[in-house]
Amino acid sequence: MKKIAVMGTGYVGLVSGTCFSEVGNQVICCDIDESKITMLNEGKIPIYEPGLEELVKKNVDAGRLSFSTNISEAISESNVIYIGVGTPMAESGEADLTYVKNVAKTVGENLNRYKIIVNKSTVPVGTGKLVQQIVKEQLQEDIEFDVVSNPEFLREGSAVADTMNMERAVIGATSEKAANIIKQLHEPFNTKIISTNVESAEMIKYASNAFLATKISFINDIANICERVGADVTKVAEGMGLDSRIGAKFLQAGIGYGGSCFPKDTQALVHIAEQVGYDFKMVKAVIETNQHQKMKVVTKLKDIVPKLQGKKIAVLGLAFKPNTDDMRDAPSLDIIPALLNEGATITAFDPIAIEEAKHHFGERIHYSLNVEETLKGAEACLILTDWQEVLDLDLKKVNELLKQPIVIDGRNCFKLEDAEEANLIYHSIGRPDVK
Repeated sequence: MKKIAVMGTGYVGLVSGTCFSEVGNQVICCDIDESKITMLNEGKIPIYEPGLEELVKKNVDAGRLSFSTNISEAISESNVIYIGVGTPMAESGEADLTYVKNVAKTVGENLNRYKIIVNKSTVPVGTGKLVQQIVKEQLQEDIEFDVVSNPEFLREGSAVADTMNMERAVIGATSEKAANIIKQLHEPFNTKIISTNVESAEMIKYASNAFLATKISFINDIANICERVGADVTKVAEGMGLDSRIGAKFLQAGIGYGGSCFPKDTQALVHIAEQVGYDFKMVKAVIETNQHQKMKVVTKLKDIVPKLQGKKIAVLGLAFKPNTDDMRDAPSLDIIPALLNEGATITAFDPIAIEEAKHHFGERIHYSLNVEETLKGAEACLILTDWQEVLDLDLKKVNELLKQPIVIDGRNCFKLEDAEEANLIYHSIGRPDVK
């Protein structure tokens, strides 16, 4: 058993800390945001993540997990300190390391014996050395410590399962001693462990996310060609995915990626490349394709309904993906303002993200927790998130509810033959239109 302090109680910090406690470690999760710590101490979870609330309660009750704003005390009492704070995208495109630097400074000020400082946050190559330098500058005496890069590979909506059944653990350490201790922490997860230096571990995270984003933008470009030549991108993707060298994952055409990782990590990688004099044209193209792809549903809608002034449009889905309330870089953030600028009236359905959406749209749109109520009397329906409630829709019922039987599906939720049988005007991504 290790005593672990986790700095940050967002997706990365809270999920990682909770899962480390679940396998028997003593974990204290810290945050400078007193309201978040108060919520957690009251048994409330500040983020939506399936299975997390139950796991937090279980380990708090077992005495293995606690929450505190007393960061100095947590650092002093722990053997391993995980940095799981946010690294948002700065205006320049690079990762903003303000929170990471602040944690490193606090660690240095409170280091009282040998400890391992682990970067769990997604950080640019060279951050390990930066953390090491900041900690050293704050030390009052010569105390040994090590820095490790142990990037997370969590998917929002399945973060707990991804941690408890992780595909791999990447451990980049400044010493063999530190590497072995962090390896021991991961043994209960029965995962493949990759050992490397700190810089390689930092690059693995960015390279992984950029490659997955590339697959998404690639299949979306293929989808756009499919529409012009009469091909069906779902069949094209199926045929490609059966090639073991390619694989089927991340080949679902749609309206692009969003969330907390892919948008900022692709931009950060472009910036990292620029810093060392390399023009990463491929990833720049991935970013450009993704930005254009978001607006496909608006273009398709206006091809059918050129004038949207005063028209009620039903929007199904606000979060960037199902099973999360995260709206960071969600397509809805671009699509809904575009519809409002055309004079449309928006009623939006989302089972989880409405409160978050209100921070972005306020009272400019109507909100609903009922998908059928959202559809009722609308001139058209736009599908932006493939929530289960959307996938379960009866298309004949959809036709009855809509004022005009127009569905623009940005996630290819339904079979073309089912849309045709329901007498819908159904336009999707990379597939023939149903008219």
